[in-house]
Amino acid sequence: MKLIYLYIAFFISLNSYAQIDSSLLKRTQKDSIKQALNMDAVYNRPSLNIEKTPVTVGGYLEVNWQRLSTDGVSEGHQFQARRLSIFMSSAISKRVKFLTEIEFEDGGKEIAIEFASVDVEFHPLVNFRAGIIVNPIGSFNQNHDGPKWEFTDRPISATQMLPGTFSNAGAGFFGKKYNNDWMIGYEAYFSGSFDNSIIENTENKTFLAAAKNNPERFGEINSGTPLFTGKIAIRNSKIGELGFSYMGGIYNKYQEDGIIIDTKRRVGIFALDFNTTLPKIETFITSEWAWVKVDVPSTYGQQFGNKQFGGFVDIVQPILKKNILGWEKAVLNIACRLEYVDWNVGTFNETGENIGEDIWSAMPALSFRPTSQTVFRLNYRFQKQHDILGNPPATTAGFNIGISTYF
Repeated sequence: MKLIYLYIAFFISLNSYAQIDSSLLKRTQKDSIKQALNMDAVYNRPSLNIEKTPVTVGGYLEVNWQRLSTDGVSEGHQFQARRLSIFMSSAISKRVKFLTEIEFEDGGKEIAIEFASVDVEFHPLVNFRAGIIVNPIGSFNQNHDGPKWEFTDRPISATQMLPGTFSNAGAGFFGKKYNNDWMIGYEAYFSGSFDNSIIENTENKTFLAAAKNNPERFGEINSGTPLFTGKIAIRNSKIGELGFSYMGGIYNKYQEDGIIIDTKRRVGIFALDFNTTLPKIETFITSEWAWVKVDVPSTYGQQFGNKQFGGFVDIVQPILKKNILGWEKAVLNIACRLEYVDWNVGTFNETGENIGEDIWSAMPALSFRPTSQTVFRLNYRFQKQHDILGNPPATTAGFNIGISTYF
């Protein structure tokens, strides 16, 4: 409730500024295709600031309609207020910045501080960050703002196999270096971690995203051992960006009051991401693939996989760029997302046959961008999902129509 009160007070204060001469309001424009690393996404957003004040404000909204059916069974037409995100930043002093993002999901059903950190620059290669950080595993976890994507749904691998927009209390360092067409950046953090919910959850399988439902991770670490997350990214302005990231640590409570009660059980994730824009035809391609390994107790059934693998590839092709209905440089795109997740990599101990429980999806799309900060999206999802025994797959199909915009 405190977050709701903060939200109301925040907009009341904004309303009081509405009486200020509009000439004092300045919109900071950010281009979503600016040559920057994914780690810059937290800064590379459009925002509004009032002259002579240290605070800038922005956000984005996502809403959509969908009608999906699985094996012919449908819940009918659905309107969804997916999320409203508010972000604020402030230059506290020279080389000291504060940034935060508060997200309201499903019409306010879930409210979370997704990011809130103090950044202190000692050197372009040595910056200290502390607060609530977004763990930089893969690329989507950092660069997830809805208006940057041509699809109403977030990738399955990045939000279900990996815990999408996974944030924890923590601290660490980051930095970047530029040299002509080359950029290199790194991030390294120690933070709150996973807990036993990744194997003790309602999904009845190894499910890392379940850890997001535990708010206590912002105050204590279940295992008493911090989670480490590190990433190195390299970008060439003519080739694209390649990122390598790792997140790992002990997830179970292995001691109580100094007494060892269990063996240390680890979770480890390695992710590889790449994005590029093909010259001349301007085709944008972005992809992310991740490998998950979890030390599952031998007493658990084989439906709890100790290895998982998955990822996605997005291909976006502009087909029309011109002034449309008064919008200068409006863009019409066709796009497609291909994604796959294997929830349980391996074979059954008894038979040696492949363990099922995988999912793949193809999502063609048509999007219209009146400006780079607003996107209308029409998607069609075709998806097949096998159960653990590899029975004939359940087929899901249907349309999504939505809009997402910065403000």
